[in-house]
Amino acid sequence: MSAVRTHDLRRVYRSPDGRDIVALEGMSLDIEEGEIRGLLGPNGAGKTTLTKILSTVLLPTSGSASILGHDVVTDTAAVRRLIGVVFGGDRGLYTQLTARESLRYWAALYDVPVRETNRRVDALLDRVGLLERADTRVETYSRGMKQRLHLARGLISNARVLFLDEPTIGMDPLAARDFRQLVKDLKQNGCTILLTTHDMAEAEAVCDRVALIDHGRLIAVETPSSLARLISEHERVDFSHADHGLIEKIQILSGVRSVVNVSGGAYSHRIELAQSSALQPVLEFLVASGVRQIATSRPSLEEVYVHVIGDRGLKV
Repeated sequence: MSAVRTHDLRRVYRSPDGRDIVALEGMSLDIEEGEIRGLLGPNGAGKTTLTKILSTVLLPTSGSASILGHDVVTDTAAVRRLIGVVFGGDRGLYTQLTARESLRYWAALYDVPVRETNRRVDALLDRVGLLERADTRVETYSRGMKQRLHLARGLISNARVLFLDEPTIGMDPLAARDFRQLVKDLKQNGCTILLTTHDMAEAEAVCDRVALIDHGRLIAVETPSSLARLISEHERVDFSHADHGLIEKIQILSGVRSVVNVSGGAYSHRIELAQSSALQPVLEFLVASGVRQIATSRPSLEEVYVHVIGDRGLKV
């Protein structure tokens, strides 16, 4: 049984001027139990809409979605007992309460047995590094501390499926590293996680597979390394050489897309290949030409993201 499944999911909003705005169009996903699935896309791609439907906050216009076999529309109560949701920022926190009071309150909402509440609250506060500040008001917390409290809140019910929406916003690098390790630990315990993020390093570090979405449509679902192969059949060759005549010869080799200068690193030039079959001949040509400083590489997930989605900057 899939942990999360959607089929032909569609969501349409009506704008104030009466126009239909399609947020999701034909979204079909299948996430296995125990999988960490990354969800990547620009602002407005439909990530938040999808998460809201899966967490029973929003109804789909058409199509279906289920959590561990329970339909999110017709079996809402069962779904809510199985999921945890972690938002970014200050949403969902009661700043006049302490962290301990906040978690006790959420434990009560999730029907955590009273005899287990104190033990579970203390264990979670310790796990996210807030035990020493457990009895101070949330309004005194830094943004990163609030984010860690969000995570503890999402775990209070021992959720089997966890939705993480930009979970490391405001965290310092050490806290973000600890968070990633916690996510991996949750996976080992059988938890299924849907992680919405713009942090490419985070997606590469923790996700089993990554779904790219844009304009409400699913573009690709692959492992981070497989996504890299979408544009890098396409392997790159970095090398150092000062002979401009050699550069001109490389540019006309079969399978070479371009040769560009790369400054500030260990190499002076980068060869972008148009096809994987060109790699071996290019390497042989460089060695025969006396080049000794050579390295091959593949694009990062961020480069794949920009290539597939498009480098739109703030014009999304």
